[in-house]
Amino acid sequence: MEQNRFAATGRRKSAVARAILLKGDGRITVNGRDIKDYLTRDPLVAHAKEPLLATEMADKVTITCTTRGGGLSGQAGAIRLAIARALTALDPGLRPTLRKNGFLTRDPREVERKKYGQPKARKRFQYSKR
Repeated sequence: MEQNRFAATGRRKSAVARAILLKGDGRITVNGRDIKDYLTRDPLVAHAKEPLLATEMADKVTITCTTRGGGLSGQAGAIRLAIARALTALDPGLRPTLRKNGFLTRDPREVERKKYGQPKARKRFQYSKR
């Protein structure tokens, strides 16, 4: 692997993202599109960019991401984790800042499975005494 190219993987819900980080001008592309065009909603874009803002690296690196699975919210969380891990690979000195803000912790929450005899995972059919 080249010395100026850092890659990392992030996961959230059923989404998987791979981020490739290069020294550059601050552009972020996701699946060949600009991050604002891909994630569509501003809160999701801000969520994905949080590690860059916390470490003040937003205009020093160019990031290319590929994502698959899940929805936009899960993909934004996966991108955030992948970016944080790639920043750690770029500069291990950033790790305490990223760890303190919780960017290196994988969110373990997954969708609970539907159970038989019920309409959803936890919802029950109405009880009838008679």
